Amino acid sequence: MRALSTVLILALASVVSVASAEAPGETAKAGSAKVSSAEVKSAKAKSAQAWPAIHLPSWSQQIAIRESWLVEHHALILDMMRRHQIDMWIVVNEEFHDDPLTQFIAPPRPYTGNRDIFVFIDTGTSLRKIAVTGYAEDNLKRFFETEDDPKPADKVLPQLYEQYHPQHIGLSIGARRGVQRSLTHDSYLFLAKTLGADAESHFVPAADLIEEYLDTRIQDEFSTYKTLVELTDQLTKRAFSNEVITPGKTTVGDVRRWLYDQMGSYDVTTWFQPDLRLQRKGRVPGTSRGFLAVEPESTVILPGDVLHLDFGITCMGLNTDWQKEAYVLLPGEKDVPNGLKHAMANTNTLQESLMTRSRPGRLAGDVYNDIMADMKTANIEAKVYSHPIGNQGHGLGAGLDYRAAQATAAEGKHMRKGSYISIELNSATPVAEWDNQKVYIMEEDDAYLTDDGFKTFLPRQTSFYLIHP
Repeated sequence: MRALSTVLILALASVVSVASAEAPGETAKAGSAKVSSAEVKSAKAKSAQAWPAIHLPSWSQQIAIRESWLVEHHALILDMMRRHQIDMWIVVNEEFHDDPLTQFIAPPRPYTGNRDIFVFIDTGTSLRKIAVTGYAEDNLKRFFETEDDPKPADKVLPQLYEQYHPQHIGLSIGARRGVQRSLTHDSYLFLAKTLGADAESHFVPAADLIEEYLDTRIQDEFSTYKTLVELTDQLTKRAFSNEVITPGKTTVGDVRRWLYDQMGSYDVTTWFQPDLRLQRKGRVPGTSRGFLAVEPESTVILPGDVLHLDFGITCMGLNTDWQKEAYVLLPGEKDVPNGLKHAMANTNTLQESLMTRSRPGRLAGDVYNDIMADMKTANIEAKVYSHPIGNQGHGLGAGLDYRAAQATAAEGKHMRKGSYISIELNSATPVAEWDNQKVYIMEEDDAYLTDDGFKTFLPRQTSFYLIHP
């Protein structure tokens, strides 16, 4: 495992190509120091820097690494089942309609046996694991009891029930989140018919077990996840540079398409499409569900714009989520207006409150209340909508979200040491240089919970990325 993980370490630098752009003139904004054409060209040339090459493992290596993680995750299941009073846990995978749990409780390989079933049983002394599949799969033997000529499920399952008579049979039913309620109606009927009416009376939701299982990170995943965060960060910085953006020419759609192409070149996918938001002096921003609306792809990026990117990647059963801000310098500007710097500082203050207030064992609702009290004292208009992350982008576990902290059972969830979270939030600040127009600085960083609070995988953004005119 450790030898394979070294593939993930950053390698030698490689030079990236730079999008050509015509140098602007020397006209300066009133009250700003003039910037010469030579200085502009020099600033743009910096976008031709050599970015560290990030190498991900080959697909076969990725499978091997993930299966080494699976050994560790399986070792945790028995204690989890007992904590949640589940005697038998059944996960059913449908052909070409995969259960979202399958790749995390079984080797991450294709399963096309019409209906493949994975059973975990607390025998009273140990954990027994049985795979009832449509086709034999050699690698399953390292994790489950399975046969070269598999017996049909309607023969195996009744035998297991008769042998153990579990009082609580956990299924993916009756839950709020999709990954916890993923059992199809037909598969439920199949289990009920196959196991019998007596067994069906012992069916219970496995939601809490599933949440703990998916919210539990192991140490060996850390370096891989950090590499994925580094890739997300690098692509974000490149997207928000003159390598990709030529003000007055480049559209929002151009940036989005560039990100898609880069993900393709790295053989990673995403769990949501990259979104750009744009704020401009004198323009009332559109809104959607209480947030700044995603900018239409046809919008041309102009000098003076504040840009925001929401972007994440999916690889090896893990997901990242990243939001950063850029500023397009006006002709003659050398730096971001002080009002925008103050707006960024307010969001940094909000981040610091969330990171330091959080502690293992604390109730999410209590942490949220403390954060908002801090912001009231600091006179900062703030909104927090942070969520667990890991196996899913919007993961299971204790989140810190204004919509959930007081409105649902989320406020009663305890924060779990080692959990990963996307620290997602924003502050709104009137900016003097924009005639006191409010500017929203939205940030998102992936982090992990320690005894001293949340630690981010990479340093937080404390200043705007600059795009030259």
